[in-house]
Amino acid sequence: MQITSKRGIIGPAVRLMALNMLIMLTVLTVLTVATANGQARGDLRPAEQVFKNVQSLKGIPADEFMSTMGFFSASLGISCSDCHTAESGGDWSKYADDDNERKRRSRGMIAMVNTMNKSFFAGRRVLTCYTCHRGSTSPEITPDLTQFYATLRYREPDKMVEPFPGAPEAGEVLDKFLQAIGGEQKAAGLTSVAAKGTYQTYGVPTKYALDLFAKAPAQRTVIVHNLAGADVIDTFDGREAWITQSAQLTPLPLLERTGGEVDGEKLTAALTFPAQIKKLLTQWRVGAPAVIDDRDMTMVQGTLNGKFPVNLYFDDESHLLARSVTYADSPVGLSPMQVDYSDYRELAGIKVPYKMIVTWLDGRSIILLSEVQANVPIDASKFARPRR
Repeated sequence: MQITSKRGIIGPAVRLMALNMLIMLTVLTVLTVATANGQARGDLRPAEQVFKNVQSLKGIPADEFMSTMGFFSASLGISCSDCHTAESGGDWSKYADDDNERKRRSRGMIAMVNTMNKSFFAGRRVLTCYTCHRGSTSPEITPDLTQFYATLRYREPDKMVEPFPGAPEAGEVLDKFLQAIGGEQKAAGLTSVAAKGTYQTYGVPTKYALDLFAKAPAQRTVIVHNLAGADVIDTFDGREAWITQSAQLTPLPLLERTGGEVDGEKLTAALTFPAQIKKLLTQWRVGAPAVIDDRDMTMVQGTLNGKFPVNLYFDDESHLLARSVTYADSPVGLSPMQVDYSDYRELAGIKVPYKMIVTWLDGRSIILLSEVQANVPIDASKFARPRR
């Protein structure tokens, strides 16, 4: 994907991650799933009680710890094996080893950034790893004239923006979207979805079989079959979110989601039933025009939690939703997650996307739906927390 303002353009930075990092963070960040019966709570221990040798990121939930690793990866343009031993493979005990200078150095960098934010910015998070590194292990120290005089690029807003002068009202844009998919009344008639399809992660040619179950207003389950020898199941039950997965992927067979991760799951689940889109967010406003893949877009912004924005991009010609961007917090910076929607087809009288590309700090996945049924009974067990 390419996204630009009316004045400039930027292409995606492409890098091939180590396979284990791709799979691990894919299942930690992308889907929305559930399985089995039972009501046992997930593991909400702080990171230092779950992972070995945690020194600089104590006290945060395990899912936030993993998203922080992704923030490091994206900020420096590296993968797991750059800081952990390349030979560790699926042996999680070896990830705790301190035999890599880069890993030890990162602790000093965390302390430096925290000290600078505390000393010079009253504790506000103004500086992050990305501030200096910008995808490189060594920060640039000399200005690049080709960058300095290049056409200005579009910057994805990570804060609530001022309404763009002359832009339509957010409600007008949302009404056009609902009309484009078939009308608000027909959209309200969609109450459940059951689908089969495929799931593919960036850099891995295998397409894994996928089942998706969704129920209005905001329950959604995606099951990726036989990923690393087991089904990966990620759940949003309408209130809470978690993921179950193989021990080859993580030391936590049941990972509880927290904070912005839950908000992202809620948005993805709720957008399956677009009739409720007007009530989904608050503080609606329309931002500056943008271009995605050479198509004019209107960016409508709102918020789920009053802290971070949700950016929705609607195609100016078709009026369909083309992209959503949400943010989750971490101790070192915000972690964006982007979902691109395409291949709209008719289902129960409305148009729904059959293709979703999910992009986050250190990975990308593609979900392609094939056999899709609307308004079918879905057993409550599909959204129940698994027993431990």
